[in-house]
Amino acid sequence: MSPRTQIFHRTPAGRRHPLVVRRIALGTTGAVLAGVGMFIGVTSAAAAVPSFPDNLLVFPNRDFVSIQGYSEHAGQTALVEVTRPQVGVVGSSYGKVSGGDVAFEVNHPGGVCWGANTNLKVTPDILPGDVVSISFNGQRAGETTVADAYVTARPTVNGNTLTVTGHIAAGVNPANAEQRIIQPEYRTTAINRRDIRAIPGPLATAPLGGYASQLEFSGDTFTATYVFDDPAMAQLGADAALGPRLMSWQEVDLAGNRQGLTIAEFGEPGGPGMGGCPNGPLQSGPAGPTGVRAVAVANGVKLTWTPAVAVAGTKPILGYRVTAVGQSANTAGEQTAIQVRIPQPGATGTTISNFVPNETYRLEVESVSDVGVTMPALTPDIEIDSTPPVMSASPHGGSFRDPQTVTLTSNEAGTDIYYTVDGTDPLPPEGLSPAAIHYAGPISITADSTLQFVGYDLAGNVSQTGSEVYTFAVNPPPTAPTITGVTPGNSSATVTWTGDPSATGFAVQVYKATGAVGQPLVPDPATATSLVVTGLTPDVAYTFSVSASNANGTSPASATSAPVTPQGSAVANAGPDQTVARAIAPPTVTLTGAGSTIGAGVTYTWEQLKTGTTTVSTSTTDPDYAGVLTGSSTLSAGFKLPLYKAGMTNNPLTFRLTVTSAGIVKTDVVLVTPKSDQVQFATAKWKLGDFRITGGGSVAGATVTLRRGSATGPVLATAILAAAVAPATGGTFDIRIRSTGAPFNTNPGPIWIDSNLGGVAGPFTVSN
Repeated sequence: MSPRTQIFHRTPAGRRHPLVVRRIALGTTGAVLAGVGMFIGVTSAAAAVPSFPDNLLVFPNRDFVSIQGYSEHAGQTALVEVTRPQVGVVGSSYGKVSGGDVAFEVNHPGGVCWGANTNLKVTPDILPGDVVSISFNGQRAGETTVADAYVTARPTVNGNTLTVTGHIAAGVNPANAEQRIIQPEYRTTAINRRDIRAIPGPLATAPLGGYASQLEFSGDTFTATYVFDDPAMAQLGADAALGPRLMSWQEVDLAGNRQGLTIAEFGEPGGPGMGGCPNGPLQSGPAGPTGVRAVAVANGVKLTWTPAVAVAGTKPILGYRVTAVGQSANTAGEQTAIQVRIPQPGATGTTISNFVPNETYRLEVESVSDVGVTMPALTPDIEIDSTPPVMSASPHGGSFRDPQTVTLTSNEAGTDIYYTVDGTDPLPPEGLSPAAIHYAGPISITADSTLQFVGYDLAGNVSQTGSEVYTFAVNPPPTAPTITGVTPGNSSATVTWTGDPSATGFAVQVYKATGAVGQPLVPDPATATSLVVTGLTPDVAYTFSVSASNANGTSPASATSAPVTPQGSAVANAGPDQTVARAIAPPTVTLTGAGSTIGAGVTYTWEQLKTGTTTVSTSTTDPDYAGVLTGSSTLSAGFKLPLYKAGMTNNPLTFRLTVTSAGIVKTDVVLVTPKSDQVQFATAKWKLGDFRITGGGSVAGATVTLRRGSATGPVLATAILAAAVAPATGGTFDIRIRSTGAPFNTNPGPIWIDSNLGGVAGPFTVSN
């Protein structure tokens, strides 16, 4: 189909906008309680579910995500993405971690919009199976897979019984599910709380009374049944404005925390959760084309672009609309516009003609889809171009043994290129030759040929005619070598390459930024495919090229290598950073100086530094002191990662290697980051004469220390984690203190717990 052109009038304010759908946010659902329907175990979910206190809560109906915890990243910016299998990323946003219980929220009042500081300006329609992830500096820190489980209808009432039904897919663990109805009016009734809940199992009376409930499963459906003491309470639940919801989670840890949580809310609308956020995928105007250029031509303008790519989950792009709006208005305030519609989504440009002489035009370029056009329109400036393009051919002409594939390029995007291969001029004085071929891709040259070529840029400027001669012989000069590597050494570099088998010699040219250095260097023997280039200046960047020769001539030079910097007479390389897990038997950590200068007279010194400084750490000044290093004056040193003790951190430990050679001193540092275990509270209850605390950790046998007041406060008790009962993993603790003396004669207040393997949890509130 060809573009359609129409001329019309409109007022400057008469622009149409794509449909915008807004909604009113209905608020959060309240706290997620860990103690109801507890299922201790781990599902077979493939996603890396966050560990408490970190969590990703997904509300798919509202396209809303709440990021919990991640306090160790307080002040850092995180990337949240929604990835759909077989599709890719359909939503993304950046947010700053607060350091509180809620790190930040996406698409919820007080939070950030989808598309914040990303190029994906759309509110995703979050669906079952989507993966919501959080990353810091490109490193994935946790994922929640949206559960395929949700309520399918409003509750029904029969007397004092209320019933909720829904869908639950085979991949969702029924034990990890709970159905709720939020009804704040229940607070002033015998139910005495803002919601009612049903958990898997037989009909059971609610802890505060007023009703009994159960949650049953059959195939891919579930049924939640509520039997109320007062029939009016059944109708009150059915009339709840916030509607029924199903909560499902991927894992439950030893302390009963639900991790990887999906909260599907029946009847909640999707789309932007607050004013100013981008529309959903079915209401969003399409993405515009990229790389748009507009160049003035006779009586009009020529435009080129790269075709638009539809945002994942949005309607497909159907084509483009380009409008040239005259800036002069008639007496009615109307402006004349010339519009071209291109119904091909793969179109790469168009031309608008019939400009009114001496009129100024403003261009608007838009993609078109079923939901509207690009908003805002792209408005490229009209370029005035009088500079001819510069053309080139690759490879250049020469004598060859094998057929050549020649690519023609221009220094200006959008240049139309024409060529001939029979030596005739593609652009004689009378105009473009009928024999000229429009260039559409690489040219295959298999016989002696004279290639001539010329280019027209968008403005119609014509390049000089280029010419390359290609000949073919049985014994031509060798083809150009290919550099395969350049390795820096001590005031040297080793260059390696591959070459044409017909070559009888090679030559290496050395370059600094200022140009070639000396004459080309010939390896010994001349047919060798590597050369150690010596006498280079340390800490100065060099590049290299290689040419080949035989009895028939010399090849073109190879492509120039990437820059390399030769080393000086002393090199310090403390090795890669590493992460080492703390263990009950402290692991030995090896610090390796491999890659440093070696040889007679070279000395090595390893030291631990206080983190973030150049001050040497000692046992009296740094609680993270790793102890005396073994082999501290050798190429490799070592130490035992100490057991954790309150006051220590899990921050990286810094070690510095100093290498001295011939009076030159070089240093390098390496970071060793202790990886801690995880500990958690489950319960903490106090009454006079009986103080009991329970919880768990990821490593059985670890020693935990209970403290009050702060993470380094007075010690109340210690315990060793007992192995958890299968199928659970890790360990558990149950600390019980029967004392009426201080400090146990009153509620101890906030408490903390730390492990000798580095885990820390707290503060935790002690209940009476």
